[in-house]
Order: sequence, then C-alpha cells, then structure tokens
Amino acid sequence: SALLGLSLVGTPVLAQPDLEPKSLAAQGCMKLRECTDGVERITNFSQLTDRYGDTWASPYKEELTALIKLMNQAGVEIYIAPDEYFVPSTRGLYYTDVNRLFLNDSYVRMESVFTDVFRHEGWHAAQDCMAGTIDNSFIAVIYDDEDVPQRFQLAAEVRYGMLQARAIPWEQEAIWAGNTPYMTQDALASCASDNPMWWDYKPTPKTAEWLTTEGYPVIPPTNYESYNGSRHTR
Repeated sequence: SALLGLSLVGTPVLAQPDLEPKSLAAQGCMKLRECTDGVERITNFSQLTDRYGDTWASPYKEELTALIKLMNQAGVEIYIAPDEYFVPSTRGLYYTDVNRLFLNDSYVRMESVFTDVFRHEGWHAAQDCMAGTIDNSFIAVIYDDEDVPQRFQLAAEVRYGMLQARAIPWEQEAIWAGNTPYMTQDALASCASDNPMWWDYKPTPKTAEWLTTEGYPVIPPTNYESYNGSRHTR
C-alpha cells in the first residue's frame, strides 16, 4: 500500500549490499532480509515504547498488543525499517510469499498513523489467510463489494484507480480495516485459530470457487445448515 509523494534528494546509498535507496531493488532486498541495517523486528509492544516513548500509543496499547501477538501466532514477521528501503511515500508493505510486514519508520512515528497502517497491512495478512492458508502466496478478498462502506470504496479508487485499479477490491477492505478499531484484530484471531478462516467469514462466491478448486473444505463439517459466516467486526 502506498501514497503519492516525492522522493527525497541527497539520501545516501544503502550498504549491504550497495543499492540505490528508495528503489524497488532496495525494497526487495529488505523483503528478503538481505538488507538489515536499521531494520528492527517487532515481537512485543514494549519495543514500540522503547522506540517512540513510554506514553506512545496509550490509546491503542491494548489493540496493538493483541495485533502483534496474533501476527506472531499466525506466522507473520513484523519489521520497522528506515524510509530508504521503501519506494517513495510507501507507508507499509505486506508480502504474501514470505509473510513479512514492513512499516516505514518515517511515516509511523505518530501513534494514530502507526495504528492505521498496522491495521491496514495486517488486513492483507488476513486476506492471505483467507486464500486457503497463510503459508501460500495467494490473497483473497473477505467481503463482497456491497459490504464495504462506500467511503472506503471511493478512497481506494482515488488512491489506486489510476495505476493499480486491479488492487481496489483488496485495498478498499484494507482501508476500511485501517480506520476501524479491532476489525483486523478479529480477522487475525480467526486466522490464528485452529479452524479455517472462512468458517468465521462466509467467503464471497469467487473466494468460495477458489477454495473449492484448491481442495479446501468451504462449509464447516458440522452444523453447516446454520452456518451464516459470522463477521467478526465489532
């Protein structure tokens, strides 16, 4: 997920290996953990207060603590990295093939922005889980278009419509989740549970078709007549 913006002038070239900063090559190097200078893995909330201050994120502490724990349980690695590793104006990234989530330190120092971006990228991890298992490289929408509030559909069209229109179905959900407390937390709790995620979130027709084609049991094995696909938003 990215916002529009301008690159900074005069940024030093990265070491280990020597790559142009704020480039796709630098981003890929970070993704593969071949570029690690200044990149911190986050496994608990106390690392955030150590980094940003004891009072940082106090309104969001409970939710952020839960999100970090659930991502750990689901197998998602969380990192905060310098701006030089990201293409211009990218606030955060989630890679489905390696299950790694990266936050751009230059954008997420304010607790409200951090929480928004963390929820957003965490939702992409939930979409990864909805595609059968978080250990694959696929991603699936969780909601039908008509379920997504119109303001978030419009926000996705403005942000991605010109260059990445195909991403809108996934991004409109992530923008919604980024702005909705506990929405990502509940989805990741379902992902980290012992049952398939689509037993909690009724799959869309296309997602159900994908799951069936890939051999996943779409309908719960018991009590399926009363299965409504409960939506875990609060």
